[in-house]
Amino acid sequence: MPDMMFRAGSLVLYKDRPAQVKRVADKLEIETDQGTTLNVRPKDISLLHPGPLSSLDELRPPVGEVKIAWELLAGETTSLPELAELAYDAYTPATAWAAWQLVADGLYFRGTPETISAATPEEVAAGQLARESKVAEAQAWAGFLERARQGRFESADSRFLREVEEAALGLHPKSRVLQALGSSQTPENAHAWLLKLGYWDQTVNPYPRRLGVTTTQPEVDLPDVPDEARVDLTHLPAFAIDDEGSRDPDDALSLVERRLWVHVADVAALAPPDSPADEQARARGANLYMPETTVTMLPAKATQLLGLGLSEVSPALSFGLDLDAEGNVTEMEVVPSWVRVQRLTYEAVETRLAEEPFHSMLRLARHHHARRTANGAILIDLPEIKIRVQDDEVVLRPLPALKSRDLVREAMLMAGEAVGHFALEHDIPFPFTTQEPPETDEDFPDTIAGMVARRRTMQRSQMKSTPASHAGLGMDVYAQATSPLRRYLDLVVHQQLRAYLHGTGLLDPQQVLERVGAAESITGSIRQAERLARKHWTLVYLLRHPGWHGEGVLVDKRGSRSRVLIPELDLEVQIHVRDDLPLDSRLSLRLTGVDLAELEAHFRAEG
Repeated sequence: MPDMMFRAGSLVLYKDRPAQVKRVADKLEIETDQGTTLNVRPKDISLLHPGPLSSLDELRPPVGEVKIAWELLAGETTSLPELAELAYDAYTPATAWAAWQLVADGLYFRGTPETISAATPEEVAAGQLARESKVAEAQAWAGFLERARQGRFESADSRFLREVEEAALGLHPKSRVLQALGSSQTPENAHAWLLKLGYWDQTVNPYPRRLGVTTTQPEVDLPDVPDEARVDLTHLPAFAIDDEGSRDPDDALSLVERRLWVHVADVAALAPPDSPADEQARARGANLYMPETTVTMLPAKATQLLGLGLSEVSPALSFGLDLDAEGNVTEMEVVPSWVRVQRLTYEAVETRLAEEPFHSMLRLARHHHARRTANGAILIDLPEIKIRVQDDEVVLRPLPALKSRDLVREAMLMAGEAVGHFALEHDIPFPFTTQEPPETDEDFPDTIAGMVARRRTMQRSQMKSTPASHAGLGMDVYAQATSPLRRYLDLVVHQQLRAYLHGTGLLDPQQVLERVGAAESITGSIRQAERLARKHWTLVYLLRHPGWHGEGVLVDKRGSRSRVLIPELDLEVQIHVRDDLPLDSRLSLRLTGVDLAELEAHFRAEG
């Protein structure tokens, strides 16, 4: 716009607000509606009316026929003077400013002071609907906040509360709702707020999703068991020994003279490398075991087809371990097989340990445990409990220290050790399970406090594509090989063994390393999700038993706060205790409170 159009007394637009030109020079001196005097360039302002305007106070809103003006101009273009004339019957500084406000409003008119477009009827209708929706949304938001402050909600509020759920699940770092309510925007606070409001109840376990762990069951298709040559071992008595209620039996034992057979579900027969099932299992890493549910890494059909003892005859990959008189493995044979398996619980086998083959199996287990101990194996024996949610009831059941558990554990370790040596002898690339020695060689007592201290010094076990010792187990070589239905790297071990037996292409060391990396990237989160889920349901149990009292064991003393292990709950907590109490003191405890969102339980020592 030419500079000569501006003169003293002109009404101009400056940063969307009215201003009056006071003096024209190299720059224009203007006065804003805030009373501020500024020097601006001509390009910084737009002319609304040439004036003269004595004061911005004159810009009082006139009465006009805005809708009639729009109807006359609908769909056409016009200028600010013409719009002012049509809407207010005059073009004055006051009507020019009023006309410009119509343009700035944007419902009927839009554009610049030089060129203004009148909206079509369809555009006006859409604009009015949008404004009505905006008003309704503002009213809904205000109503929701008011109800939330009162500690209640309505069904229509779910759309606002879903955003808080995302914050509680760690899916979004910010929450407009919590910000509006003046609450900190942490997952824990969002969880607490949802509980307080009653939108979530105690049964909501947010930790798997907060940690990015998949909680949906796999749906990939699996083929049927392939028609291939298998050794018939159905004449051998074979026993799958597990906890009562176990649904995925993937290992079983047979003992014939000096050969121990460890039969394992032949999962790799249905999930060869880079098959859809393999890729999905790799992405999941392992089964996710929680008190309320199990999320498997393979579809249910895998267990139906391969679970040992679920059918009269089951396909397996069987490890035949030849033993000397002392129970040492002298040779191992690996064969695809057919086995006939009987399922038993640990408790049932415990009553039959005087019978064969369980008596001899237990003797072998004790020999193997003694050898591991002599080789530096680290014993950590702490109370364990099993937590299950059954029909909305949280059930805590102690796991007794059964010899039958020792029997199965040592047999599985023997198999893993033998399989590791087999891979080295035959140059088969493998994922090996390793563990560095503890951070200290301090000698801890074999008490509960000593066991907790010993556990604290343990290094994390690692999966590697090159063999190394496992200090915790007291083994020079070890490969997990007995749970391919549950752990992905066990499946990789089976894939490699099958490839070797069939003379087909093995995965090379780099491919094995890539699979180790893929599994390790998620299994840490899975184990953490399981640990937090167990603690969550333990606290739900305590919330439902507010009068709980029991016994704790003092396991660590640090200043005024000491750590106490509650064996009945498998829960470690901080409490105040007397300074003169020694470690391993037994304390009578009473529950004083539970903060479910913060995963904290509070107890008081009595007496």
